[in-house]
Amino acid sequence: MQKWREAEEALDNIKVEGNDRNEEVHITGYADGLHCIGVGTDAAVFVHDKAPNLAFKLYTEEALHKKSREREVYKRLEGIPYFPICYGEGRNYLVISYEPGPTLLDCLLQGIVVPEQVMRDVEEARRLVRERGLNPRDIHLKNVIIQDGRAKVLDVSEYALEGDDKRWEHLVWAYETFYSSIAGKKLPFWLVDSIRNGYNKLDEAGSGLEEFAGRISALFSRFLK
Repeated sequence: MQKWREAEEALDNIKVEGNDRNEEVHITGYADGLHCIGVGTDAAVFVHDKAPNLAFKLYTEEALHKKSREREVYKRLEGIPYFPICYGEGRNYLVISYEPGPTLLDCLLQGIVVPEQVMRDVEEARRLVRERGLNPRDIHLKNVIIQDGRAKVLDVSEYALEGDDKRWEHLVWAYETFYSSIAGKKLPFWLVDSIRNGYNKLDEAGSGLEEFAGRISALFSRFLK
C-alpha cells in the first residue's frame, strides 16, 4: 500500500487530456520514477519504479465516468486468468496488475511469431467473458499481449457496452488469411499503419472486406518481393 501511495503522489504531477477527435490522449507533467507504457483515447497507463508489479490507468477528466464502469467489469471477471487483476482505485485512476509482454502489434513490427495458441486463448477468454454476462468487444492488436506463448487481454473498458464491433473476428480472419506468409518477418510501420487506416474506413459489419483483402494482398506482395 505504501508503494501504491508513492506512485499516487507521482501521478498527481501528471495531467492526461483528451480531445473531441477520438485521438490518443495528450500527457503533460513529469515525476521521477513514473513511466508511461501505453496511451488510449480516454486514459494513459503508467508504472512506477517503487511499485513495479502494478500499473496505474490514469483517466482524463472527461472520461472519469468510465473508470467506475471498468472497475465493475474487472470485478465480474475475477478468476479468469486471461485478464489483469484490478486491485483498487483512486479518484482518477485504477490500479491493475502490470502485465509485461509484446502486444500483437509489437509482434508484427519486431518479427515475433504469434502462435495459434494465442488466438485460441483469446477465443476462450471471450467465451468466459460472455458467461459472466459481459460483451468482449474492442479487442485489437494493441491490447492482446503474449506471455510465455499464451495470451493476456488488456483493456476491458468496453465490455459493459452493447454491440459487436467485429474487431476480433476480423483480426482472426486476417490471421487465417495472411499471417502464414508474413510470420516471423518484421513489417515496416508504414505498412501496418496503411492497413490500419484502411481498416478504420470499413463499417462495423466489415462491408468491403473482400476489396480490402485485395489491397492488403497487393501491399504484402510488394513487401515480400
